[in-house]
Amino acid sequence: MGAATWRVERLEGSARDIHARPLPDVLEPTVWVVTPTDRSVVLGSTQRHEDVDAAAAERRGLAIARRRSGGGAVLVTPGALVWVDVILPRTHPAWVDDIGRSSVWMGERWAAALSSLGIEVDLVQPPMPADDLARVVCFVGRGPGEILIEGAKVVGISQRRTRDAARFQCAALLSWEPEPLIDVLRVRSTVDADRVRAAGRGLPVAADRLVDALIAALD
Repeated sequence: MGAATWRVERLEGSARDIHARPLPDVLEPTVWVVTPTDRSVVLGSTQRHEDVDAAAAERRGLAIARRRSGGGAVLVTPGALVWVDVILPRTHPAWVDDIGRSSVWMGERWAAALSSLGIEVDLVQPPMPADDLARVVCFVGRGPGEILIEGAKVVGISQRRTRDAARFQCAALLSWEPEPLIDVLRVRSTVDADRVRAAGRGLPVAADRLVDALIAALD
């Protein structure tokens, strides 16, 4: 079903370049499967560069990039996550005008994909609780449609909308690396650092199998 109705493109590039990539001129249901070529801390659209410890980022070999969707920072490391952007045109039957609920459809597709691989998960439903630390580190937050296993986030979703389409930017963890984020984002409180360490976990699945399962689950 997914392969028949969705255009699948495989992209390689730096996190900065991929996040700057514009939507296509001709919109159709599209999946961008991204292979990052660098290690980056990707800030959400409202985060300040001043919140980043540039010396710590340089020491760890991390570039600083920014996405146009909201939420906290994500560590992008080749091989540590599956990065998939899903472009949903307004004309698609799955379109939801309510931005607070629209990510639930995307999360349901991830949940179906993981279930097909024998992985049981929990789907976060709106409303989204306020959390100051989640504005700093994405995987601390629990947004609508995001995927948890035993309380730890395994799939994060952010969204950028235009008049004509939504771009769901999805990160599914294969491993969880909290220490670079704690260091670069100046998470100084012991309590907050422990929350970051407990926030995520890796999925027990190969990247290619996960991507194939997600594409098959799209409708």
